[in-house]
Amino acid sequence: MKQPSILLATLSPLLLAASCGNAQSGDSAPSATAAPVGEFDGNFAITEHRTFDEPWAAAFVPGTSVVVVTTKPGKIHAYDTKNQQQIFVTGAPEVDYGGQGGLGDVAFLPSETAGTLTPRTIYLSWAEASTGDTRGAVVGKGRMVCEDHQTCDIQDLKVIWRQAPKVTGRGHYSHRIAISPDGKHLFVSSGDRQKMQPAQDTSNTLGTVVRLNLDGTPAAGNPLAEKGSPANQIWSWGHRNVLGLAFDAQGRLWDLEHGPAGGDELNLVSAGSNYGWPERSDGDHYNGDAIPDHSPDDGFAQPAITWTPVIAPGNLMFYRGDLFAGLKGHAIMSGLSSEALIRVAITGETAREVSRYPMGKRIRSVIEGPGGALWVLEDGEGGRLLELRPQ
Repeated sequence: MKQPSILLATLSPLLLAASCGNAQSGDSAPSATAAPVGEFDGNFAITEHRTFDEPWAAAFVPGTSVVVVTTKPGKIHAYDTKNQQQIFVTGAPEVDYGGQGGLGDVAFLPSETAGTLTPRTIYLSWAEASTGDTRGAVVGKGRMVCEDHQTCDIQDLKVIWRQAPKVTGRGHYSHRIAISPDGKHLFVSSGDRQKMQPAQDTSNTLGTVVRLNLDGTPAAGNPLAEKGSPANQIWSWGHRNVLGLAFDAQGRLWDLEHGPAGGDELNLVSAGSNYGWPERSDGDHYNGDAIPDHSPDDGFAQPAITWTPVIAPGNLMFYRGDLFAGLKGHAIMSGLSSEALIRVAITGETAREVSRYPMGKRIRSVIEGPGGALWVLEDGEGGRLLELRPQ
């Protein structure tokens, strides 16, 4: 096995410690600033581990040094970061690959923290084809069984939730998975599938965040439970394309979603709230038609921060470690068109971009590993798995 290589180029602290001065909007370009005394200065020591064909998501198996990576064409990979050993994984589902569709997110139950790999409950999301050239996102639940340290198999994988309805097109599946801090509920982001208006119609689950039991059934106490299926799954609605879904240290759920031409937004997600899409956005339609901006009196839940120009988010995480001084509690976001990691500080229900760390590549995912290192997946063919530590 080829040993990981340390990248020789060190990113400049002047470029990496970029900060936005507007607490509510990212409209102005970040300006270079020095990091506060004692905080991480933006210099990463970067170790390259592996490459993948269109990686999409990653998650560490709780209590281990093994990271599982999904790729959009439909493969699952596992890699032991401690001994740099590749683990072959079988049992991936059949996916509808194309456009933004394919194999999506991966998640494990935080309560299953035994030091051994097997057996583990695993959740996967993917795009599923149907009749009439339609398709939709699904979530499956199975068991990851590893007979040795070189092979694992996904067994008893069954679809436990389907986006409703299936529609034409291959965009805006979202299908991010977040497990509640108490380990009792599964939250799934369900994109508007580029159909827009269904996000304001709670008789379907397009443009929503759903809250489920761990077996995929609607959770008790959901805000629209009395309306029956599928509204009884819905936690919030009025979303566009949610590619970030994560809980902060206080147990609050946040989403990070793509705007149209401008207007990417970070939202504190609360039960029964409507986030306005497509009636409100700080961006415009791609053809130039205006969309009314968010305003405090518009009757919709307000974003904590928006970005124009967009950051084009890949995912969202909250840093909990101590390895990077000053980062604990901050949101870290992967940026696609922005080719950066974006660091955001949360104060109450508002947010402020603190730093932007240029990476020189489209970044699909960033997660925290054992010991507090950041693990980054580059987007596209040959996307690298990188380990980031302070220089």
